[in-house]
Amino acid sequence: MRRLAAALLLLALAACGTSRAPAPTPGLAIAEPVSCVPYARARSGIQLQGDAWTWWDAAAGRYARGRAPQPGSVLVIDRTARMRDGHVAVVAQLVNPREVLVDHANWASGAARGRIATAQRVVDVSARNDWSLVRVWYPGSGDLGTTAYRARGFVHPRIEMAAAR
Repeated sequence: MRRLAAALLLLALAACGTSRAPAPTPGLAIAEPVSCVPYARARSGIQLQGDAWTWWDAAAGRYARGRAPQPGSVLVIDRTARMRDGHVAVVAQLVNPREVLVDHANWASGAARGRIATAQRVVDVSARNDWSLVRVWYPGSGDLGTTAYRARGFVHPRIEMAAAR
């Protein structure tokens, strides 16, 4: 009996040190209109606050970050003069080393503002193939457009072990 209790205690303690973030709720209904931040938070399980452009720095020491996309990771796009809050999008699928499909919200303007868009193309157009410069599909335009956005990288839904201690 003591061995069983000890084994159960060890299992419970091991669960405290997990390197996984809370999983997003399957089938989670997110009401539109919605901005990109609460949408990305709900879809990825990454519990960060603040404007989209701040997610990269906010994730330091809390979540794994990197330059390579992974399904479930959040792409962080820097703010611009026209996009003061930046943008975040959840990687839904890897297409090839320089293209992913993302799910995101509030990318379009006009009547589509605040809408959720799924399986939208994002292409790495950086000279070094490091996802530091991207083009994003614009719904209704039929193409990626000519605007390239600076990207900080990808925040992965794995909690950094140092932060878990």
